[in-house]
Parts: sequence; structure tokens; C-alpha cells
Amino acid sequence: MLNNKVRLGDLIEVLTDYHANGAYKKLKENVELLDDEDYALMVRTTNFENNDFHDSVKYISEHAYNFLEKSKVYPNDLIMNKIANAGSIYLMPDLQRPVSLAMNLFLIRVNEKLANPVYVYLYLKINEQYVKQFANGSVTKTITKEAVRNLEIFLPSREEQDIVVEQYLALDNKINLNLKINQNLESIAQAIFKSWFIDFDPVRAKITAKREGKDTELAAMCVISGKSETELEQMAEDDFAELQATAALFPDELVESELGEVPKGWEVTRFNKIILQYIDNRGKTPPTQIDGIPLLEVKHLPEGSLNPDLNTEKRVSLETFNNWFRAHLQEDDLIISTVGTIGRLCIIPADKKLTIAQNILGLRFKKDEVNPLFMYYQMDSCKFRNDVNARLVITVQASIKRKDLETIDLLKPDINIQNVFAEKIKPFVLSQQSDESLKLIDIRDTLLPKLLSGEVSVEDIKQQQDLA
Repeated sequence: MLNNKVRLGDLIEVLTDYHANGAYKKLKENVELLDDEDYALMVRTTNFENNDFHDSVKYISEHAYNFLEKSKVYPNDLIMNKIANAGSIYLMPDLQRPVSLAMNLFLIRVNEKLANPVYVYLYLKINEQYVKQFANGSVTKTITKEAVRNLEIFLPSREEQDIVVEQYLALDNKINLNLKINQNLESIAQAIFKSWFIDFDPVRAKITAKREGKDTELAAMCVISGKSETELEQMAEDDFAELQATAALFPDELVESELGEVPKGWEVTRFNKIILQYIDNRGKTPPTQIDGIPLLEVKHLPEGSLNPDLNTEKRVSLETFNNWFRAHLQEDDLIISTVGTIGRLCIIPADKKLTIAQNILGLRFKKDEVNPLFMYYQMDSCKFRNDVNARLVITVQASIKRKDLETIDLLKPDINIQNVFAEKIKPFVLSQQSDESLKLIDIRDTLLPKLLSGEVSVEDIKQQQDLA
């Protein structure tokens, strides 16, 4: 790939920041940020940094949107932080509605006759450290319009630009599709947990059926399967027998406990009764390196995902792994963040050597008492999170101590019901723990810079894709 160095200013048709017709008073009179949905979205720095444009969004009226004429944003516009994290670059997706730009952001619109805007975004994103070096300021770093215009990028032919973008989008779309599939599977697993272990739907169905003189087991089977009695009669014999055995595990009575009403025979317990071992990292940072065994920090415990992010910058050698840590994580151990961002929760997948930094606690359970997957969903519930928040210690950072975790009451159903639940959701868990997305992310984040610089060819990318 033959590269041609050009100024960004020679490729763009719009470079502007927050436009208020030149008057702060007019701005206050005409633009009001609204929490409730209105005509247009007001996109702010926080929305881009989270890569979630529906998280903490603000709205503005149609009048305000038209008043901010030069701040209207369209798909494939580039957005750059002007002050906070100055030089960070983002690509505007198609949000299917009018969008306006908030303060402290640059709007960069590439002339599509001169360059592919997605290619320009990818180049600036991958070379973000180069961009950020042009931000100046003793207290707060700021990047100017002039600096943005003078940024240099290597621009190959339009055909080569389009090939790079095509490969990037193919990888990114597949990663996002996998993410959406896993989110849907996770929602199903959470719904089953809530029905069985929070709302006690099978138990309540049995109670109602017993009161009405009906078949209690059949009532529970209908609730568990979401099928009518007629549909149950049409089930395959083996499937019917399996469902019947599951329904038989649920009692037909609720009794009072420390947690309120719970199914009869189910216990209330605490961590010190069901924990086999706590695992931490000795309370200090191990020696790290750029390759080796991943060292997980709090940021590698994604919100709403049972799978830890293994794409870490810090790793440890095998020698450090074997000799520095007091204990090693194993398959089905749970890890929870205990300082700063508290309560992030993941489960360790099979065949992975991992270790944890400070502020994360590993939990290994007695499997004859509780199933780790059952415990994951119990600890991911609103009740458990509220119990954690009630026990936080606030100093420099919020934290929760192990001794305080052990004061939380936990539900311990019959182990057979826990195991049936775990078996039912196991396919969802295995899908989320698949290496496919990790491989695709590695291809995108490792090979794309080389493709942009011409170090590798499009054929190299395709071969790597076939391996994923």
C-alpha cells in the first residue's frame, strides 16, 4: 500500500465546535437540556466514552436543534474531544433521529469525494497518541482547530481506503452481533433465575393449584415451561418426563425467614458457611509485563457480562504466576470488585490461566452446598447489590470488606434445584465464554493498524478471519 501524507484540513468540509450564534445569553434562552425524550439527542463526551449512545443521554427541543444550526451531527461525522481527554476521536453512528453536539467537542465532517470518512476515523483512532500530543495546557489540555487542521494522515488510494473500511466493518459487525446474541441469552438466564428463585413462580403455582384442588405438579410444569396443559400433552415423552422431574423439586409451601417468605425447606445462609476458599493477590501489585498470563483489574469485569475481558494490557510471567500468588483461580470461581466500582461480577471460564489485581476478590464455593452458576445470578440480583451498597465503607474510595460481605443473608435452595437451573442455562454460559469474539477483537485491534500502515495485505486479514 503506497501512502500519501496529507493534512486533515485538506480533507474536511466542516470543522466546528458548539455553536450558539455567538451569544451566551441567547444560548441560555434558546437551549435547555432535557432528561425526558424530546425532538433531538444532545450528544455529550460521556456518551462517546461509554460507546453507548442511549446511556445518560440528554434531549433538546426542535427549536433548540435548529438554533444550534452548525452543531447538527450526521452519521459518519467525526467527533473529537476538545478539552477533556483532548484529541480522542469517535465516529458518529446512525441513531435514526436528529442529533446535536454538546460543548467541548469538535465536529469534523470529511468530504467524501476526497476520502472515506470511516478510513479517516480509523487512522486517527489508531494514531490517537499522535493526535493527543498536539493538546496543550498546564492544567487542562486543549486541542485547537488549527492543530486539528494540521494533523497529518497517510492516505492511500480510495480503493484501498474502501477495502480497509470493508474489513473493519465486517469484523466490527460480527463482534457486535455476537455481543447482542450473548446479551439476549443472558436476559433469558436472568428471567429464569428471577422466576424460580426470586418470584418463586413454580412454588406459587403449586400453592394456588393445591388451594383449588388441582394437580400441583402440572401447574408448576406449565409455569416452568411457559406452556399450557394442552401443549404439555403434545411434548415428547422424554422432554415431558424431564420437565415433570424439575417441577417435582419445588415445594408447595412458603414459610417465613430472615429473607421474608421463602419456599419450605430452602435455607438462609451466609458466605462463611458455603465458601471453600477466598482468593486475592496479597494486597499488593505483582511485577507485570506486556505478555504472559492476563492480570485482571476492575475495568476487566464488564458490567452485565459473566465473562471477564481478557484483552488486558498487564500480564505476569509464568514464574510470577507460580510463585507470587497465594492461590490461583479455577474454573467456576467467581470474582467480584470490592473497591471503587463495586460489585462487578464475573465467572472464570474453563481452561484459562488468569490472575487478579488488587480490589478484586475471588470466591470458590463448596459445590455440594451451592452451584457456582446459581451463586453468580444470586450475587448479580438487585437484592444482593442493595445489600452490598448498604455495607460500603466510604474513605478515599468506596469499598466493601470481606467481613461485611459475610453478613449478607443468602438463599440456599435444594442443591438439586440449583443444579437443574445451572444445567438449563449452561448452553447460554458456554456461548458467552466462547473465544470467537476475543479472536475477532484481536484481529481487529492487532492487524488493523498494520493494514492501515501497509505492513500487511488484505489477504492476510482474510486468512486471520477464517481462523476465528
